[in-house]
Amino acid sequence: MSTPASGGSKVAEFQARLVDAGYIAERGLAATLVLFSELGRPLLLEGDAGVGKTEVARVLARVFDCPLIRLQCYEGLDVNSAVYEWNYQHQLLAIKLLEQGRYDPKDAESHIFSEKYLLERPLLRAITQPEPPVLLIDEIDRADEEFEAYLLELLSDFQVTVPELGTIRARSRPYVILTSNGTRELSDALRRRCLYHYVEYPDFDKELRIVNARVPEVGPKLARQVVEFVQGLRKADLRKHPGIAETLDWAAALLRLDVKSLDQDPESVMDSLVCLLKTREDSEGLTEAEVKRLIARAV
Repeated sequence: MSTPASGGSKVAEFQARLVDAGYIAERGLAATLVLFSELGRPLLLEGDAGVGKTEVARVLARVFDCPLIRLQCYEGLDVNSAVYEWNYQHQLLAIKLLEQGRYDPKDAESHIFSEKYLLERPLLRAITQPEPPVLLIDEIDRADEEFEAYLLELLSDFQVTVPELGTIRARSRPYVILTSNGTRELSDALRRRCLYHYVEYPDFDKELRIVNARVPEVGPKLARQVVEFVQGLRKADLRKHPGIAETLDWAAALLRLDVKSLDQDPESVMDSLVCLLKTREDSEGLTEAEVKRLIARAV
């Protein structure tokens, strides 16, 4: 008779599944994801832009072998864009057919406002799937507080109210990931409904493993130099610190420029910094002397 897996072995097993799906997670995040999957609670991932929050949702869709449905939040996001809207053109066509006597006038309203004419946006699409998808609500801090409040019904009861149709309850309960860059404070009501994990920039060892896994052709020597340089650059006074995606882009760019070591061709290294520096202030503020110092430290 087999014994149930212990908490520690569950976390280690899930870490291995994440690695197989292409994501390297430290134990704390892996443990959070185990609880997230077993408790069925939404998960709020907070942290600076570029630390890999969105990638967590993508990799979970691969681990769970299910669709990923993404809602990108922005200021002014409303129900029509996030939940549902009516297909007005088809409704107008139905009205014209009604005028021609093709439908019974007594049934007109129920016909025109039926699911046939309902356009599903990400939130409604997520709860009407036959099998649970991963629902990514990306950068919730960019949405207005009014929309955040609207989310509470979905996150509490997993249902959506359409006035013309009534309440649509979830066919399956999606795995909900919310991300926030911390540009505004989220409400206590939203936080109470979620598990929480703060995603830090990766330490040297984790980022090196990521580079070796995602850009293996870079080789061990240059990979270490790339990660050492980026880790040092994040300590500089920059407006936008490079994230993991920028590290990977830079490693790939150095390969295209035939750079085998950062001290081999400083001029090419300077040219390639467009992969790491994403604002005018940072591009102009990082001096050549500072770049040489970072190179010397990296090699």
